Amino acid sequence: MRARLIAAVVSTVLTFTSASATVIISDDAGGKMKDYTTHFQQVRDSGEPVVIAGTCVSACTMVLGLVPSDRICATHNAVLGFHAAWMFDDSGKRVVSASGTQDLMQTYPASVRAWIARRGGLTPKMMYLRGRDLAAIVAPCSRTASVSRVKRFGGVHQVGDTNTPRASFDAR
Repeated sequence: MRARLIAAVVSTVLTFTSASATVIISDDAGGKMKDYTTHFQQVRDSGEPVVIAGTCVSACTMVLGLVPSDRICATHNAVLGFHAAWMFDDSGKRVVSASGTQDLMQTYPASVRAWIARRGGLTPKMMYLRGRDLAAIVAPCSRTASVSRVKRFGGVHQVGDTNTPRASFDAR
């Protein structure tokens, strides 16, 4: 079923002729900011287009600032979720990382920072961007597609360095 859903998304997304693959983001719960920065810089450098086709929350949202906006689109099913970055303290408790949150905010384009500011800024509570608000920031995907292959990123929980700022309360 999931494979058919991905195939359906691919068949209804943008036409891209300059890149050999399309990165589809769906069901991505985020993780370490460092890992997402590395991944999305590679996507940026590759020239690959990105389709946000479902849930992209936490560190996943860094795609908006790390990949050029003219190579990102969102389907009608796209939902982006934002919250403050966090890390583990010495006792293993999750705490907000002020510096990580500042780094996260600096990653976002001005339109996203303004949307977040209008909602009171990043806090531990998730805030969602979807529908018309999302379409005002991220171009909606068109109905035609010509994609030679699809790459997926996300849904992988990273374990290891517990003091690396994370943007996800779900990862570990």
